[in-house]
Amino acid sequence: MKYFKLPDLGEGLPEAEIVEWMISEGDSVKTDQILATVETAKAIIEIPSPQDGTIAHLFGLAGDTIHTGEPLLEFAGEEDDSGTVVGVLKKESDTAATDHFFIGAAPSTQAHSQKMTPAVRSLASRLNVETDNLQGSGLNGQLTTEDIERLARTDRTHGKAEPLRGVRKQMARNMAMAHAEVVPVTLVEDADIHNWAETEDITIRLIHAIAAGCLAEPALNAWFDGQQLARRKHSKINLGVAVDTAQGLFVPVIRDIGNRSLHDIRGGLNQLREDVINRTIPPSELQGGTITLSNFGTIAGRYASPIVVPPTVAILGAGVIRDQAVCVAGEIVARRTLPLSLTFDHRAATGGEAARFIRAVIDDLAKESIS
Repeated sequence: MKYFKLPDLGEGLPEAEIVEWMISEGDSVKTDQILATVETAKAIIEIPSPQDGTIAHLFGLAGDTIHTGEPLLEFAGEEDDSGTVVGVLKKESDTAATDHFFIGAAPSTQAHSQKMTPAVRSLASRLNVETDNLQGSGLNGQLTTEDIERLARTDRTHGKAEPLRGVRKQMARNMAMAHAEVVPVTLVEDADIHNWAETEDITIRLIHAIAAGCLAEPALNAWFDGQQLARRKHSKINLGVAVDTAQGLFVPVIRDIGNRSLHDIRGGLNQLREDVINRTIPPSELQGGTITLSNFGTIAGRYASPIVVPPTVAILGAGVIRDQAVCVAGEIVARRTLPLSLTFDHRAATGGEAARFIRAVIDDLAKESIS
């Protein structure tokens, strides 16, 4: 037999979710024929066949999560019974992640192995309790009768919980990782943008200002390795721009914003947003960010505490633009104001470095024009 396992879907992602099988057991397939579509935390990817052959068995159903090192499908009629791995998923670009791993699916009954006795497993089945992500209170994390009954009561009272999938699951993991690792400090300020034209492109102005901030204080355009206590400052500014979608949060990366024209940046940003919405964005375009922008003010909110996701060390949040009473030359006047919230990892950057960064950002935003 030969098992087909999926190599490197990008960014070292440890799992994927089967969206749809394009073939069935017993079908004959040709090399490069699409076998299935899977959803990673970043994108929906088509999986081509690595060879001609007949499908003997599919491991997993639509909606099942595919775990590292487990087979996706089995080809029939092979003399080799060692469970050989076949197939290489082609890279979408040279900038794709270099991590190599195997990822595959097992039958749903084997996807998650929880510690429990046969009696407890039988009780969970009878009460229709999902145990995949349930933490056991028994010895060494073993699930107990009380654990099963407690969740069953909760399900009856409040309805079954909807498990996070795809992008939202990865977002939850990233936020938990950031909370555990980063030492965050948030600095807030207001930028006076009263002299802007009404037609000013707010996002482009923010991107231009971030480039100015990184030029003035390179310490925030960096990666930090918490285990090695090592910092890597970057010469190019690769800006991650948070994009809110119904599926969850995506952060596509605009490359080298300090050396590109504003027109080119706007075109690239439009394309990235379109690819995110259509779920056609390559995983490589969601990697390699060196600093992040969250323009939540397009929806609502004044200030925030944006989350720094390692290995980056800074994220700038922009709130809702509003008229604000300020003192100018001794007089109280109304000025258009853009609230800013800069969160930085205090392990990698000092308060002075953060203050110099946001000062440069404010000074750039105060300009009447950047064209």
